[in-house]
Amino acid sequence: MDEQLAQKILAAVEEGFEEQIGFTEDLIRFPSLRGKEKPAQEFVHKALEARGYAVETFHIDEDKIKDHPGFSPVAVDYSDAVNVIATHAPRIEKGRSLILNGHMDVVPEGPHDMWEVSAPYEPKREGDWLYGRGGGDMKAGIAANIFALDALRRIGLQPAAKVHVQSVVEEECTGNGALACLVEGYTADAAIIPEPEDEMLVRANTGVLWFEVSVSGHPVHVREAGTGANAIEASFRVIESLKRLTAEWNAEKANYPYFEDVDHPINFNVGKIEGGDWASTVAAWCKLSCRIAIYPGDDPKDRAAQIEAHLARELADDPFLGNRPPEVTWNGFFARGYVLEEGTDAEKALAEAHRAATASELKSFVTPGYLDARVFVIYAGMPCLVYGPITENIHGFDERVNLSSIKRVTGAIALFIADWCGVEPIETEAANG
Repeated sequence: MDEQLAQKILAAVEEGFEEQIGFTEDLIRFPSLRGKEKPAQEFVHKALEARGYAVETFHIDEDKIKDHPGFSPVAVDYSDAVNVIATHAPRIEKGRSLILNGHMDVVPEGPHDMWEVSAPYEPKREGDWLYGRGGGDMKAGIAANIFALDALRRIGLQPAAKVHVQSVVEEECTGNGALACLVEGYTADAAIIPEPEDEMLVRANTGVLWFEVSVSGHPVHVREAGTGANAIEASFRVIESLKRLTAEWNAEKANYPYFEDVDHPINFNVGKIEGGDWASTVAAWCKLSCRIAIYPGDDPKDRAAQIEAHLARELADDPFLGNRPPEVTWNGFFARGYVLEEGTDAEKALAEAHRAATASELKSFVTPGYLDARVFVIYAGMPCLVYGPITENIHGFDERVNLSSIKRVTGAIALFIADWCGVEPIETEAANG
C-alpha cells in the first residue's frame, strides 16, 4: 500500500478513536447475556443503519441449521436470539470480499461485590485500560470492525468490494450464531474476527464439547445416611474419572500439528454444579455442567462417544454408580477445532497491515479455547483471521481491554480492508451532479 495512504488511514483511526471508545462503552452498558442480547443488537442495527449500510436483523432458525454438520445442540429458547448483518456494496466490484465478524453475547459476571474497579456493566477508564464485562470479549472488537470502516469514510474512501459486518450471538455456548449467518448465505473471500488475542493471529484452535452429567442418589434421612447414597458425593467420582480421561487426551497431543508443544491443550472444566433438596436429606440428585476441548480434526461425535464409554467403563465397579450409571446429555458446543492454513494471501495482507500499524512483526499462536472462526474455515473454506486487542481477566472479575492496543488493532484492520478489498472514492451527491 502507498505509504502516504496508509498514514492517512491511521490518522483517521486516531481522529475517530474517542468516538470509538465511547461506542464501546455504550455496548458494555448492555448486559448482553445469553438470551438477553436483543437490546444491544438493536443498538448496533441502528448504528449501522445510520451509516447508510443495508442492515438485516434475523432470528436464528433452529430448523434451518439443525442438520448442518457444524450445528451444536440447543437447550434454550431462540425466540430472542438475533444476528445483525450490515452490508457494504461498492460502486464497482474490484477487490476481494470480506466478513468482519464479532459476537455480542457475554458470559455471566459473577458476584458484583467481587468486582473491585467498577460494576460489571458500568464501563470505566483507568490509565490505558477500559474495564467492563464484555469489553475485551469482545465488544471492543465489534467496535473496531465498525470504526475501521469509518476511518476509510473519514478520508472519502470506501471498500471496492462487498463487506459484511456481522454482530452475532451464541458464540460463548454453541457457535450457532455464526453458523446461521453462513446458512443464510453470507460468505466472502476472507474474514476477520477481532477476538482478544493480544495482537497475535490464531493459527490453530481446539474444538469444544459441552455436556451435562446427571447423577442419581438414594435419599434417606440424614440419621440413616449410611443406608443411602449421596448423589453429590457420587458426582465427585464422576469428576475424577473425567479428569483421568482429560489426561489421556492430553497425552495424544504429539499426534496433532501445532499442539505438540502446547502445555495442556485439552482443558476440562466443571463450570456449574447443582444438587440435592434438603440439608437433612441425603442428596437424591446432582447435575454437573461440563466443558472439554477436542483437537482439530476430531469428530465431536467420536469424542462424545469416548466420554460416554469411558464413564461406563470406569464406573462399572463403583459400589453405587455401577448399578445406577450417570446420564450424559449434550447441551451446547459440539464444535470441531480448526487449523488456519499458513501462507494465505489474507494472512500476508494482515501481516503487512499489522507491521504498519504496530511497527512489529505479526506472531501466531495456538489457543485451547473456542472460536467462531471454525465456521468459516471448515464449512466455507475461507481464511478467517482471528486477531484482536490485548486484554486481561476475560470471563473473570474486572475484565479489561487495553486502549492503545484497540487503536493499533483498529488501524491494522482498516489497513487490511484497504489492501484486501481495495478502495474507491465515496460517491457524493455533488459528484452525482
